[in-house]
Formats: sequence, structure tokens, C-alpha cells
Amino acid sequence: MVLKQLFYLVALAREKHFGRAAAACNVSQPTLSAAIGNLEAELGAPIVERGHRFQGFTAEGQLVLDHAKRMLAEADALNQGLAELRGGLSGKLRIGAVPTALPVMSHLMTPFYARYPNVSVTVLSLTSNEIVRGIENFELEAGVTYLDNEPLPSVRAIPIYAETYAFLTSLDGPYADRESITWAEAAEAPLCLLTPDMQNRRIIDGVFRSVGAAPKAEVETNSIFNLCSHAASGRWSSIVPKPLLYFFGIPRNTRALILTEPDASRSIGLIIANRDPASPLAKALFSMIRPLEPELVLKPPANFTA
Repeated sequence: MVLKQLFYLVALAREKHFGRAAAACNVSQPTLSAAIGNLEAELGAPIVERGHRFQGFTAEGQLVLDHAKRMLAEADALNQGLAELRGGLSGKLRIGAVPTALPVMSHLMTPFYARYPNVSVTVLSLTSNEIVRGIENFELEAGVTYLDNEPLPSVRAIPIYAETYAFLTSLDGPYADRESITWAEAAEAPLCLLTPDMQNRRIIDGVFRSVGAAPKAEVETNSIFNLCSHAASGRWSSIVPKPLLYFFGIPRNTRALILTEPDASRSIGLIIANRDPASPLAKALFSMIRPLEPELVLKPPANFTA
């Protein structure tokens, strides 16, 4: 068994297609297929369900895949550790971030890259569930996600900032002359909200339930920017995280109102796998993270009323 065979296997699991997996590994399809066939022969177990197309893994193949991910992660961590001992951490740091946290990622990555310039960083926009799965499956070193709304199994966590919310509405709409709105009142408005697979939406729905309200979203989207554009259209209002508006400003033709009764917030922070030994890259990032100073990213612009 060689690491290259395991690398091909993990690529096949990711791409779910022999040709695409081979292209991702920069080899021919016969080369990739032969390597996986050799792995099956060496282990004495079928790994891939046989057919003209990729149809999935056998039970034995799933077990091999789980170990392959772990072994490749350990090999990567070994190379990172050796590089660190030679005087400089290197490698590829993969971070998943919930979409609402994307505006603050540069504040986390700038000091990290200044200290570790030989590390390349990839930031992916993912749902909170995708982040947890990515960390469990050794596909991510870290995640920036909600800490206090849904269970986070087998992770180490550190808070970064508190996410609060504003009611974004058109300047020409029925709420434009107001400074604030209650959650119960907001539930009566035509709303554009995030899709239910995103934890921000589940948080919003939970706040509405706490006041006995059950709004019906007329438009749903998985893009935080679509929330803003729909609010600017004049037909819908949206509930958006305040840090998003602090960073990008109030969208054209909209007004942000204070949401009251209750004053809702959720903690967003960094998570890494609770493994020993930890990935050197994950450990280095985790050791640098501190709660963000409000004046860095959470200070409202001059035209912000909420």
C-alpha cells in the first residue's frame, strides 16, 4: 500500500467519477483504476462497486476510505511538523466558514499569514453541517461557525464575536420611517430569508418561535448578498447579520432597523478537531485566535441606525 493509492481513492470518493478523479490527480483514468485495483488485490477486499460507471463503495471500501482519509491527514501533519522543526510552517490550511462569517475572515487570516507566509490558505463558504463533516473527515483543518446554537461534537472551540441581527427594508416601504421593529412585527412582513439548510435561518426561525410567530418566507436563498438585493427591490424585507452590514455598508435604497423583543445574538467562533496530536496548521491557527475587538469589524458605519 502506498499513499498515492489512498490519494486516488479519496479523490474518487470526492469526485464520484473515475475520469474526473483521474483529472483531479493529474493522471490517466487507466492509471487511477489500476492503482485502486492493486489496492484491492493487496488488501484482499473489493473496494469499489463494479459497473460501467462509478456506483459507490462496498462496505469494505467505505472502511478503507475512512482509514485512507485519516492516513493521508496524518502524513500531511507529519510533513507540516517536519517543516515547522526546520524553521517554518508550510502546507495548505483549509478553512470552512459559514456565509455570514465571511466578512470577518480577512481579519483572521491577515495576522496568520504574516506569521506563516509559507502556508497557503483556502477559505470555503460552507454550511455549519458541512464544516463539521469536513473536520470529521479530515477535509478541513478548521471552521468558523456558530458555537452556541446546535451541538458541536468532538471539537475544540474559541469564540470570536457575537452575531446580532437587523431588519433590512426598502427606503420606500411601509417601515422606512421607523427606527426599530419587534420580531413579532417582522414576522408579518413579506420576507426574503436564507434557506433552511443554513444555520442562520434556523436561528432566525428559533427567535420567531420564541415570540410565538411563524413567518412564511416568500423568497428563500442560500446567498447572504441576495438577502440585501431583495430588500432593496422594495417588495421584500430581510433579516441580516449586523456584521455583514457593518463591513459592506447599508445597501442602496434600504434602511436597517433595530430588532427588539428579544435582543437576539449568537456566538461565532473557530473550531478545530479535538484530536491528539492536532494538525500543526490547525494548532497554529487556534493558538493565534482572539476575540475580535469591536472597533475592528463590528463598528457601525455613520449611516447605520440599527
